Amino acid sequence: MSKLPDVIWLNTSSSLQCFAQPLLRYLSHEVIIAIWEYCQTEDEPSSLDVAVELLHDYLKSITRPVHIIGHSTGGLLGLLYARRYPEKVKSLILLAVGVDAAIDWQAHYYTHYPFLLSRQKTLTTFVYNLFGYQNECTIKRLTRILEQDLDCSLSPHSLLKQLSLPPSPVPVPLMVCGSRDDVIVEPNALQGWQPCLKEGDRLWECPQGRHFFHFFKSELVAEQILDFWKSLCTSDFTCSSLKV
Repeated sequence: MSKLPDVIWLNTSSSLQCFAQPLLRYLSHEVIIAIWEYCQTEDEPSSLDVAVELLHDYLKSITRPVHIIGHSTGGLLGLLYARRYPEKVKSLILLAVGVDAAIDWQAHYYTHYPFLLSRQKTLTTFVYNLFGYQNECTIKRLTRILEQDLDCSLSPHSLLKQLSLPPSPVPVPLMVCGSRDDVIVEPNALQGWQPCLKEGDRLWECPQGRHFFHFFKSELVAEQILDFWKSLCTSDFTCSSLKV
């Protein structure tokens, strides 16, 4: 009989999931991780409410609260879920999620799109913004990944509408992580979480790594996450399999 997971990674974009793999490999040495993925086609409208309820249907099968991790829109989904069903969440870790949790790279894309010449050129610009300088082959591959994310992710933004989510308290233990050189969720957007933090919550900035710092600095990010979980183990929280 398989063991129930301690940690749920929320994936809201199949094209971007590759950037989570190094971090998940590090964490899997210490905890049991499951990946929950929200999938949709190009023709389906994005619905965060639907995603929250589908996630809840899945977590009903897990009898104890779990740690939830999400990057960008995955983090937004985790945040909405934790506010609606806090009894199911042991802790919430947000990667590249600013105090306006709805802001992702697509929000920036649709803001800049009217001023740039074509979708392809706009995406090429965003490859640099998100990943830094890359060789031509890598730029083409990353451009395709971003194009797929535009078409089939849960991001709530479009050319006609961009969503904003005002900050409010999070009723579960919270860790917010970002990178100092992220142009999507800049340091001031990350620091905006400070008034919302409770005792024991953490805000941590990676020295570098841009928007996908959990890919480029996966070992360092994993160390910070594990240390946060261990701090919960020494308080009023229980840990099932985390090595302390």
